[in-house]
Amino acid sequence: MSAPHERPTLAPSLYAYAKGLCDSDPDGPPPLGGHPLPGTARPRGRRRPHLRHREALAAVTGILLPFLDLPDPARAAVEAERVLAATGVIREQAVFAAAAAVEPPDEPAARALVRSFARHLVRTGTTALGVSAGLGLLSRLAEPEDVPYLRLLGMLDGLVHPVDAALAPLDRPAAALVWLIHRTRSEELRGLVDALASGDRAAVPTLLLGLPTEARGMGPEVARRVTEAADLASLLRAAPDRPELLGRAVHLLARMTSSRDYQAEILRYGEAVDLYETVAAHAHRLPRDVDHRARLLTLALDLHSGASYLLPWQPGRREAIHRTLLDTAAWHGEAPADPDGRRRADWIRRTARRLRAAPSEVPRFRIDVAVADPGDPDVVETRFLIDGRPLVPEAFGTGAGESPERLLDSGALRAAPEPSEVRLAEAYCTEGCCGALYVTVRREGEHVVWSDWRRPGGPAGLPDLPAYRFDAAAYDAEIARAENDHGWTWPARRTARLIAAGLRDRPESLTRWGLRQGWISTEFDAPDTTLVTFTGPDEEGERRQFLWRIPDDGTPPEEQAAAALRRLAEGDPRGYPELRG
Repeated sequence: MSAPHERPTLAPSLYAYAKGLCDSDPDGPPPLGGHPLPGTARPRGRRRPHLRHREALAAVTGILLPFLDLPDPARAAVEAERVLAATGVIREQAVFAAAAAVEPPDEPAARALVRSFARHLVRTGTTALGVSAGLGLLSRLAEPEDVPYLRLLGMLDGLVHPVDAALAPLDRPAAALVWLIHRTRSEELRGLVDALASGDRAAVPTLLLGLPTEARGMGPEVARRVTEAADLASLLRAAPDRPELLGRAVHLLARMTSSRDYQAEILRYGEAVDLYETVAAHAHRLPRDVDHRARLLTLALDLHSGASYLLPWQPGRREAIHRTLLDTAAWHGEAPADPDGRRRADWIRRTARRLRAAPSEVPRFRIDVAVADPGDPDVVETRFLIDGRPLVPEAFGTGAGESPERLLDSGALRAAPEPSEVRLAEAYCTEGCCGALYVTVRREGEHVVWSDWRRPGGPAGLPDLPAYRFDAAAYDAEIARAENDHGWTWPARRTARLIAAGLRDRPESLTRWGLRQGWISTEFDAPDTTLVTFTGPDEEGERRQFLWRIPDDGTPPEEQAAAALRRLAEGDPRGYPELRG
């Protein structure tokens, strides 16, 4: 009969539970969203649900530390799990985070003891809290022999995030597959996941080619996980002469560069440099259509001023690949006849021209406005290069730079003796969710200083930023150049900027009706439509937001903006038929 410390509960370990489920249907596909945790995984008892995250971390750390050097890891794991279950901690993520933050000992014997303790928690733990603690410790200590246990536990809903963190350093394709099993919704992706889970590698290339290409069907993190799970870099190395597979690699890389996610996914992809090298070496094999050219140019743009710049490049390789992609993406001749193709061809010409016009010598401070491929809508962002390195992805990483309308048209970056704080970037999900990046700009004699950085609510673990000093004359010249640079715009966006400028000069066009100017730009999904927004009371006194859409009619932006401003000056805009609240 088991000793008391070996059987604190009649429930099986979570590993045994997961193994039993998988063994019961060994040839079946993994269930959508994984298997549910058993009811015993979260023991009932007295809880303090309002325990704050920092308090939970401290409580878990205080519980775990005394058990790490006990001579009997099996007994220690049972007791640690019992104590964890009795605390006010109710979230597995807090337990995992606290355990993952524990610094492993350097001495080999002590390190082996902690690893053994962690393995007992992972392999014999009966609660999600206990297993999460073991996974947190193993995130720094796991070895190849742990992979089968981690993969099976990853089938349980509720453990996917800690398993992912512990498994990824050992086996990225396996970690990516675990993540996809829990996150996959589309039928196309489901087919790929099932083939990977069953080991049918022969079917993977064909299934990759059937994946959706629309941005909504392939977000940046999904693109990274698919690339990792399919081991696309290896597939291409084995068959570099398959242009259709190469085209899929270009598409997935381009999706990973998007800022419309919570992290810079291209920096989390461990084989990004190798895949860039393969793409550049064989890009000439791709069809010369607008899709491939636009995506190649997206990669060139990111190598120039986006997160891809920060990948671990060998000297000179980033520049060489940038030139190759830029040359291969060049558009010559007539634009496609369809509106979307024509819009993308115009973007290719405009963006390639701007990239080629970039200074050959790296300036101390440079501002670029980056416009994404219209076929894959994304934000229009202001990028800041300091000594050539992109500031926002390196110092923040959870979102894009603010729009040029907010930073350049408003004059927010101009330096004065009186310090002013400027928001340079906001998280993809909004500042209130995942933070923002602020800097204070001030003039000090012959210098302009960026200092007193703030990242409220932003990602943890980033290094403190230094105070940057720029020559004041050079800084002023760069700000003036950027403010007067209209080469990145297209007609509808130019119309929007001119309307905004006119309303700054004549605010009474709105204020006399009790209205306040809002966002004036182009529609995200309709870039050829100018969108003018304002808020205020409607004719019945209720406060509302008004949206005025102005489609591009082919006349010069200056004429369209002048006509819109005249209309605003002549009558009550709340009565426009285009307006709706």
